[in-house]
Amino acid sequence: MSPQLVLLVNPAARGGRSLRLLEPVARRLRAGGAEVSVIAGRDAADALERACAAVAERPDALVAFGGDGLVHLAVQAVAGTDVPLGIIPAGTGNDIAAALGLPRGDLMAAARTVLRMRSRPVDAAAVSAGGVEELFAGVVCCGFDSRVNERANRLTWPPGRARYLVAVAEELRGFRPIPFRITLDGVTSEREAMLVAVANTRSYGAGMRVCPQARPDDGLLDVMVLDAVGTGEFLRVFPRVYRGTHVTHPAVSITRVRSVLLEAPDVVAYADGERVGPGPVACAVRPGVLRVLA
Repeated sequence: MSPQLVLLVNPAARGGRSLRLLEPVARRLRAGGAEVSVIAGRDAADALERACAAVAERPDALVAFGGDGLVHLAVQAVAGTDVPLGIIPAGTGNDIAAALGLPRGDLMAAARTVLRMRSRPVDAAAVSAGGVEELFAGVVCCGFDSRVNERANRLTWPPGRARYLVAVAEELRGFRPIPFRITLDGVTSEREAMLVAVANTRSYGAGMRVCPQARPDDGLLDVMVLDAVGTGEFLRVFPRVYRGTHVTHPAVSITRVRSVLLEAPDVVAYADGERVGPGPVACAVRPGVLRVLA
């Protein structure tokens, strides 16, 4: 019997370039025997509504054709259902796909993975902040990195990732360590920190291996804290996150837990690169709540 696949697409992703990549992938899926329908919302809220309506019809899979932001949206629709999530990594940052061992840089190979229709259970986690509660599959960040995201989102120039680099430089000028109250599985500590990351998978931000040993199927969250350091030391430590070697620095700690509460002034949570809301930020793992084609 032909699998019924629903392709979820963000028409604005990568300046619209993702849409040009869609048709060859859809042809490959149909050639492999699948029946394919495509949904693309006007905005995130519309896309989520359409995705939830599609999942209610019980297709054989909801397939996110895009990056981590679109996967994040798809997770909201499929979590807790028996509809598996497929991922064709067509975004700028594909960290969740990488953590699941999915092909990156080869859309046809990713399409073949979907066609095999072999699913595995993986974890997600709930995050609540600013009155908003949703699920995430990758990483929640709070602190310097989330403040950079806030600043970058306010900028209208330059385009693309250059805007993020400008935001980093501007944020560094006035950044001071943040007084955090951190509760991990009910145990509370107070400390000044540069940032805190809560990870279900190992990386975010297109390859920043913030918690290199995090696993999406162990029923735990890895919490990385970078304690207060001077600006010069921070500039030396932070780039090491791309190799995962920052974990050997004495100011870095990683703890595995099931629940997290972060309280700090002027902190906003971002999950899978998407804005959730201002703190306090609560996270709790949801073991095996997703089934992913992998």
